[in-house]
Amino acid sequence: MNWSILESETGLEKIIEQSFLENKGVAIFKHSTRCSISSVAKGRLESSWDFDSEKLPIYYLDLIAYRGISNLIAEEFSVEHQSPQILVINNGECIYTESHMSISVKQLHTELEF
Repeated sequence: MNWSILESETGLEKIIEQSFLENKGVAIFKHSTRCSISSVAKGRLESSWDFDSEKLPIYYLDLIAYRGISNLIAEEFSVEHQSPQILVINNGECIYTESHMSISVKQLHTELEF
């Protein structure tokens, strides 16, 4: 798994720009370093992630350290803040979001038709 780190508003702006260039979009994983459920979801994601980073790049957001960015994501894409949470952004819009133990690579494949 090839994480890119999201840690600034400028980084979020770049993700939105990138979402217009990728075929299926760009993924953001919001992780709470204080939550055991988030750690389990992150581990499951890492162990089963099989997307080509060229086709679906993924960004990691430590929402404890960067809560403001997490709030901005919720506002920008009109999604409720969750932790853990995965979002897929395509053409500047959130086309997929899931949280907690519903985060699944298999479901991502189904929803994104990879």
